[in-house]
Amino acid sequence: MPQIKVIIPAYNEADSIGHVVKDIPAIVNEVIVVSNNSTDATEEVAEKAGATVLREPRKGYGYTCLKGMEYIAQLPKKPEIIVFLDGDYSDFPQELEKIVEPIIQRNIDMVIGARVKRWREKGAMTFPQIFGNWLATSLMKLFFNARFTDLGPFRAINYEKLLALNMEDKTYGWTVEMQLKALKKKYSYEEVPVHYRNRIGVSKVSGTVKGAFMAGVKILTWIFKYSFK
Repeated sequence: MPQIKVIIPAYNEADSIGHVVKDIPAIVNEVIVVSNNSTDATEEVAEKAGATVLREPRKGYGYTCLKGMEYIAQLPKKPEIIVFLDGDYSDFPQELEKIVEPIIQRNIDMVIGARVKRWREKGAMTFPQIFGNWLATSLMKLFFNARFTDLGPFRAINYEKLLALNMEDKTYGWTVEMQLKALKKKYSYEEVPVHYRNRIGVSKVSGTVKGAFMAGVKILTWIFKYSFK
């Protein structure tokens, strides 16, 4: 069985992070929760649930993911697969096994958990999220002939392939950057339908007008940057 490590960015997710960590299947070797300046009990709850807890003071989703990767880079034994997962309990962590399966069974490079409408709880995705996903994936189809339907945060990728992407986005553009760079490098990829529910607590991105706007700008910037490269 390959070594699998999970990176979970978290900002004030004390009410949800314990559920997320505990629901992750036993095939995972280590769960890494990266606290992004949490001011509640996120770190204590995550540690109690069995996670390795890191702290990233610089605000941004990408910063937290990069912090998790820095930690993994200094480990003596490197994993074969990295899974990214949100800390708000909107994803179903137990579905991790079906997300990593194409990588383990068929050597696929990257798998995105697609939040399909039929398995999405009512209200789990806001209109800006739905529209942003549609726009981003439509542009990726237009410019790169991509087959993506979602920028879902629940995703798995071969560790060496992830390193080769030289990920750099520090904030909202992390997911789309990964998908665009994977397209450019002609990685094999698949989408796996996943369930999605209303998160515990208030979203820091889709829950605010500023967050939704900034995420949209970042996503479009990455797409247009790569379409003209």
